[in-house]
Amino acid sequence: MNLVLDTHAFLWIVSDDKKLSRKTKKLFLNKSNDIYLSAASIWEMAIKISLGRLTLDEPLESFIETHAVGNNIKILDIKSKHLYKIENLPFHHRDPFDRIIIAQCMIENYFIVGSDKAFDSYPVSRVW
Repeated sequence: MNLVLDTHAFLWIVSDDKKLSRKTKKLFLNKSNDIYLSAASIWEMAIKISLGRLTLDEPLESFIETHAVGNNIKILDIKSKHLYKIENLPFHHRDPFDRIIIAQCMIENYFIVGSDKAFDSYPVSRVW
C-alpha cells in the first residue's frame, strides 16, 4: 500500500503518541507498505513552529531527516498537477495543507493516514 501520513499522524508516529491507532501503527511497521510525508506537512510544521504552535527538540530540517528519512518515510513533493486538482475540490475541508494532501492522494491513488473524518468527504481512501 502507498500511504500518505497527514501531519498529525506523522507527529504521533514518531513520538509513539497514544492517540495513534493500533491499525495505523501496524500499517507503519509493515515493511511492504510505502510511507510518504507530503511536503505540505513540512510546510505546515514550519509555519506552526514560526507561530509558536509547535515545538520540536531540534530544527525542523534535522527533525525531518531523523524521523522521516530515518524511518524510511519518503517525502512526497508537491507537483503542479496536485495544485491544479485543488481548483475543483469542494470545501468539505478548509485546511489548505490537508487539501493539498487530499489532491495528492487523489492524483497518485494513495491512501491518507489520519484521524480527521473530513477526509472521508472526498474520493480518497482514509485509514486510521
